Amino acid sequence: MTSMTKVSEDFADGPGQHWQRILRHAGQLNPIEPGLQFALQGARAEAYSNAQIDDYQGLGRRSFPWRPPLTLTVTARFSGPAPELLGTAGFGFWNDPFLMTGMRVPTLPRAAWFFFASPPSNMKLDLEVPGSGWKAATVDALRPIALVLAPLAVPAVLLMNIRRLYRSVWPPIQRSLNIKEALLPVAMTRWYTYRLEWGEQRARFSISSGQDDEAEPVLEAPSPRGPLGFVMWMDNQYLVATPWGRLRWGVLGIPGNQWMEVSRLAIEPTENSLD
Repeated sequence: MTSMTKVSEDFADGPGQHWQRILRHAGQLNPIEPGLQFALQGARAEAYSNAQIDDYQGLGRRSFPWRPPLTLTVTARFSGPAPELLGTAGFGFWNDPFLMTGMRVPTLPRAAWFFFASPPSNMKLDLEVPGSGWKAATVDALRPIALVLAPLAVPAVLLMNIRRLYRSVWPPIQRSLNIKEALLPVAMTRWYTYRLEWGEQRARFSISSGQDDEAEPVLEAPSPRGPLGFVMWMDNQYLVATPWGRLRWGVLGIPGNQWMEVSRLAIEPTENSLD
């Protein structure tokens, strides 16, 4: 089944009717020329702050609106380079597994997105990629093979505390969860167009620095299954979640103003050309 909805946004009048909003504490959605600014103005370490739009609040996961094949195109820039940004930010598709927007049953994650996380975040999911930074990423922890392996999770975590065994034990688990990531080789303060082609079997991520420039592929990975919801956000949280069992969550103080600006957002059903 494919998505039938088509979305095209330049945010000339703010977020359109398709989008629901979340504004927590220091989070702001500000109109700019051109586009929309997701801002954190003086976020405090004592409170979770978030500026977000999405299209799945109040829906059961089976009713999330997006399925492959489709193409996501976003033109965006940030207020600073990766070492100067704090918290998390990004845009793409996921299944909202952690009760962020309603009282659904918690589940394991599915996602295909462009995702930023600053230290002390350490989501070390891809063996060859750091646990923080500006990335293209996929995960589908609800694949049948992943559920078959679930009873082995506890002994696997214990084994992966031994560095040599971690490098042997984690790769087949990573493949079973369809985890693949790549750091993005871009200056985050410049306008770039980010493109995700989400096919039935494969997902392809690419970036370009202008409308007339050829897109540079940055990642091709197994696709998560749908349906998924779209999210675009900037917040002040961090998360530590590693294969060897480290788990910690918190929020960060952000002095001054930090933002992500978006001048274009499009989601379009496409032919399933990747598969």
